[in-house]
Amino acid sequence: MPEDVSARRRLALRASAEEDQESVLALARELVRLPSRGGIDPYQPVLDHVAGWLHHRGLRTRPLHDGAGACVGLVCEVAGAAPGPRWVLDACLDTAPFGDESAWSRPPTSAALAEGWLYGRGAADSKTTAAIFCHIAVRMARQAHRLRGTLTLLFDVDEHTGHFGGAKRYFEGPGAPDDAAGVMIGYPGIDHLVVGGRGVYRARLSVHGTASHSGGSAVTPNAIVKAADVVRTLHALRLPGGTPTFRPAGKLTITGVSAGQGYSVTPDLCLVNVDVRTTPTFTSQAAATVLGRAVRDVDAAWPTTRPTTVTVETDWPPYALPEEAPLRRALLDAAERHGLTVAPKVAGPSNIGNYLAGLGIPATAGFGPDYRGLHATDERVRVSTIPLAQAVYHDAVLELLTTGVAG
Repeated sequence: MPEDVSARRRLALRASAEEDQESVLALARELVRLPSRGGIDPYQPVLDHVAGWLHHRGLRTRPLHDGAGACVGLVCEVAGAAPGPRWVLDACLDTAPFGDESAWSRPPTSAALAEGWLYGRGAADSKTTAAIFCHIAVRMARQAHRLRGTLTLLFDVDEHTGHFGGAKRYFEGPGAPDDAAGVMIGYPGIDHLVVGGRGVYRARLSVHGTASHSGGSAVTPNAIVKAADVVRTLHALRLPGGTPTFRPAGKLTITGVSAGQGYSVTPDLCLVNVDVRTTPTFTSQAAATVLGRAVRDVDAAWPTTRPTTVTVETDWPPYALPEEAPLRRALLDAAERHGLTVAPKVAGPSNIGNYLAGLGIPATAGFGPDYRGLHATDERVRVSTIPLAQAVYHDAVLELLTTGVAG
């Protein structure tokens, strides 16, 4: 793009974002005031609010329902006049729990403005970015005649449960698109762009003992004591380190132990939850091998008990977009044009990008407004960074949809 054309577009997009700021902030505050904690609050109010906002501006939406009929997301599409790839702007509308509400300086659903910050649960993750994406879609619809391809808004309300029901319904359910070139996930953070993440391999171990009366004369193998051996064995493991291009190392964490009831029975079953973060050099296959070897070693030391069973709950691969990936390049170049130094980052935590990587769909995450207190007390976003985040996303989407570049 010629430098003078690029400069004019940059200035126009910044002006548009500044013009939208009051409206973006108003929509974000309205969404924060609607509690939508994952697995706790009803989601329909927040979905209806977004759908109504878009409908009032001439954009159609459609709900996404899971197999049980529950609404798990919302989709809005802006189709260009010419065929081309589909680019998806994705943000969650459900949130983390409030935690100890008495510890908040302002109530979690107050959507208070103070000292340049918007406070409230979901302000950072990710209702403000959802509001930004809505405004970008409205502006893109006004120039649909110039676009080659489709812009899709995807709002998931099953993200903080860990189920990602909205995304799974959209990408794998009936009528799933076969032209998705990439997904931009609107997690917050103005100084970095997440271009990859460790994989996640989660398993539940069923550790067996032998039941008996705790006060009886017979002493039988206690599943909790055996599980403690399993936990100690797993905790002592040393996993491979990272690499120059994928720095986070593998990690194994015991995240839950449950067994027993009352006082009079020696437990014959103890469940142990294990979260393993995988890398290109420590794959899910390697994690399965490590877990299998550990439980077999413990089982061998408890020969009168049933073998431990391993049930895999989640298996998402690690991923990292290459430097030349159009999605990565479009966002980083747009950020640079708007005066931001944004570092590409492979994140330690997994995100929905790992799920998408398993489907062969490129994804970015972790670029959005500046924030504090993610999933914590006094979650908030810096208001002054909202127009900047909008301009960068708008610029990147415009570049992808006017060139018709594929993912």
